Amino acid sequence: MVTGPVHQPSHVLSAPDPYPAGLPGEPRPAGLAGDVHALARAVAVATSEPRWREDVLLRLRPVEQRFAEHVRVTEGPAGLYRELLAHSPRLHHGVRLLTREHAGIVAALRAVRRLAEHCDVSPDEVRHRAGYLLRTLARHRRRGADLLWQAYQTDLGGET
Repeated sequence: MVTGPVHQPSHVLSAPDPYPAGLPGEPRPAGLAGDVHALARAVAVATSEPRWREDVLLRLRPVEQRFAEHVRVTEGPAGLYRELLAHSPRLHHGVRLLTREHAGIVAALRAVRRLAEHCDVSPDEVRHRAGYLLRTLARHRRRGADLLWQAYQTDLGGET
């Protein structure tokens, strides 16, 4: 059992994360989920911190990039949504809903960026919009997971 602090190896050259999640050495979410988690931590920091806006913008960029990749992977010609509809055409409404949500999420990402870039906008307004974005992303992720479960749940398990 480790009783003292866990130290990173000295050969690691990356800068430490100013918003650590959990205990040292604890796994962090990867991909878009990890980026969203990092953004949520940056937004939660006291707005009186000198670089609060810069940190929010810094954490927003990977969310924007990964979400754009998510849209390409799901909506593209050989994307996940086409595969879902080929396997389960009954899910057309759910796929259409998720596709429409993409446009709303992109607009919310742009709104947070626009507000955070302007110093005359109150931090509370930035935090409010960022909170809306984070809740929308969480809801979208749940709906996507539910849709996948609906598509493939009958294929799991054996015959009885």
